[in-house]
Amino acid sequence: MNATVLAVLLCLAAAVTYAAAAVAQERLARRAVARSTAALLGNGAWWWSAGLNAAAALLHAAALRYGPLTLVQPLGALTLVAAVPLGARGAGRRVVASEWRGTLATVVGLGLLLLPASGPSPDETLTLTEALAVSGATAAVIMLLTARSDTRSGLRHATASGLASAAASALTQTVAVAGGRGGSLLSVRVVSVALLVVVFAVGGMLLSQRAYRGGLGAPLAVVNLTNPLAAAAIGMILLGERIHGGAFGVLLAVAGALAAARGVLLLTRTPQQPTAAAPQAVPQPATQTVPQPAPMAGVAA
Repeated sequence: MNATVLAVLLCLAAAVTYAAAAVAQERLARRAVARSTAALLGNGAWWWSAGLNAAAALLHAAALRYGPLTLVQPLGALTLVAAVPLGARGAGRRVVASEWRGTLATVVGLGLLLLPASGPSPDETLTLTEALAVSGATAAVIMLLTARSDTRSGLRHATASGLASAAASALTQTVAVAGGRGGSLLSVRVVSVALLVVVFAVGGMLLSQRAYRGGLGAPLAVVNLTNPLAAAAIGMILLGERIHGGAFGVLLAVAGALAAARGVLLLTRTPQQPTAAAPQAVPQPATQTVPQPAPMAGVAA
């Protein structure tokens, strides 16, 4: 089977699994159990979502063995396609038109980013120095994004989660490709990078858990937009990956980024809470009017 086709199939399986995990995390985020890490660790449902994330991560790692970052990461937008209707159903409401439009715009935009990104299976991997540099820079940006809490902190946490996932993917590709070449899986570089993968993968999951407190659609869209853009930057700067198609390819990528940004904006403006039915008026007992005696003549009423 062609390496690119295999990478795409593995990405599809990972996207569906990630969607199920995101919906489970969003449900937990709406409950008081998600207010602290200690409460999450003691909750069986959270461990179920963690297991789904781990399974999806393994599928994603396998995809990175056969496809470049600039191909694999944009396919994560398919997570949004599955997660938005699943999340709406779990919240007891219908998917509104703006959610469909936002999802479609995000997916089409990332698809346009995908077209000029297709390429051969990866050959280059990060050196240990590059891996440490990527990890340090990503950690610094994540700390800046999550330093304060306000009404926009959910989307900042989603951005931080996308950056953590992108770093984890770039590092995962290094482990997968290096191991696939018959190299030693116990070398200092592979072991060190594998530990960094665990740190960023777990960190990204916890950051997304916080982001989902305000709903699923907009934070998940931000994660799915930030992740491929950051991964593409790593791939092109450090791994020699390129946008194909010359000026036309660059134009497609820019158009895709704008369309995806428009989709995220639509999802941000969509209410995520279920529409509550209007409360039934509780019938009140009729107030009996006690007749007042008529004023006596010559007495002021």
